[in-house]
Amino acid sequence: MLKNKPLIVGIGGTPRLGSSSERALAVSLKAAEAAGARTLLFAGTELALPIYAPGQELPDRAERLLAALRECRGLIISSPAYHGSISGLIKNALDYAEELRTDSRVYLDEMPIGCIACAGGWQAAGQTLSALRTVAHSLRGWPTPFGAMLNTSNSLFDADGNCTDVSVKRQLETVAQQVIGFIRMQSGADAVTQLAPVDAVAG
Repeated sequence: MLKNKPLIVGIGGTPRLGSSSERALAVSLKAAEAAGARTLLFAGTELALPIYAPGQELPDRAERLLAALRECRGLIISSPAYHGSISGLIKNALDYAEELRTDSRVYLDEMPIGCIACAGGWQAAGQTLSALRTVAHSLRGWPTPFGAMLNTSNSLFDADGNCTDVSVKRQLETVAQQVIGFIRMQSGADAVTQLAPVDAVAG
């Protein structure tokens, strides 16, 4: 189990309540909770923020999102594919991370970031996953090796939001498990108080 229940933040969905990308994110966050984390989901209208502009007065919803990003140890992003890339809603929410540029942990430095792309076809899903990973890199985060791609032209969730496709559910759980695994590795590294000198390792 993880020490002190680290916070994993989820960002995803569309303005429509219960979208496939929001439901996929909820499944992944549930797996993170099962592995010992706390989770906080930002979706739908919570992400309906003004277009980000440096120096603007931040709305309360943006302040809550930034407070969560400052506290969390991991992030999972779930975006629908809009015309071959991530949606404007998700991109704009992530643009607010620019406010973290002067923090002691700049942006999302060294944070594990799980990526989920939902699309009505495989081509758009692949392009959207690639875009999510690029944004994660730009914010100095570590995209997980495994990224989930969901073809939502098929029915994947029931009316209660449960994933009805075993393979898809495994994908979403794997994303969460890799975020948690990275946090475990970081926690182990933090416990090391002294490393061997470089020349001793070399020979």
